[in-house]
Amino acid sequence: QVQLQESGPGLVKSSQTLSLTCTVSGGSITTSYYGWSWIRQPPGKGLEWMGVIAFDGSTYYSPSLKGRTSISRDTSRNQFSLQLSSVTPEDTAVYYCARDLTGNIPTIMREYDSWGQGTQVTVSS
Repeated sequence: QVQLQESGPGLVKSSQTLSLTCTVSGGSITTSYYGWSWIRQPPGKGLEWMGVIAFDGSTYYSPSLKGRTSISRDTSRNQFSLQLSSVTPEDTAVYYCARDLTGNIPTIMREYDSWGQGTQVTVSS
């Protein structure tokens, strides 16, 4: 059974870059045809999909984040990472990594089958 674990700073200052890593165990991030997504949930709001890196290394990002998002991977460590630039207090949220069955299809509509527990990130002004 695949397990995902988010890690990274819990506090980031405005205008800086938020960096998080998801460590995957029980399955390889290069296995066809999975996607590895980042999702967040601001306080009092719904889930927002941010982007994905697929089994083949291709990436797709939510247009709503206007180019601030970058997702990369380290296959030797079975990890994938999120960078969100120019953060503001509106980026305060619980951030989740998840495995999805949508793979490298460029769509914001994803089907998830495994989630990390989430990590709180607060952006200070």
